[in-house]
Amino acid sequence: MKPAIYLAVIAALSLAFALPSADAHSKKEATEPTDGAVLETSPPTISMRFDMPMRVTLISLTDQDGAAHDVTRSDNMQPVSEFSAAPPALPAGQYKVDWRGLAADGHPMQGTFSFEISN
Repeated sequence: MKPAIYLAVIAALSLAFALPSADAHSKKEATEPTDGAVLETSPPTISMRFDMPMRVTLISLTDQDGAAHDVTRSDNMQPVSEFSAAPPALPAGQYKVDWRGLAADGHPMQGTFSFEISN
């Protein structure tokens, strides 16, 4: 086999084996409230939906001044496809949710989304 063909075959096989693992991590599919939502009242829950079970290891809720607001988890740190947490009654303002988690394959994941309460 010629060296150029040999290298092309090795490169193709390497790519073929790398592609499935790149797609194996959980992905956030949706949040409630949606990112950038403007709400009239405080949301009763903050939730996230993943395409595969995720162990959410951290969730934090902060307002526009950087003050943290406690949220009550309902999952007991178990891997879930749908995560929800209850925030306290929130006054009007802008809020940011930061989260971290571990996918089923152990890959660390993180994300953020924001919403606003207008009244």
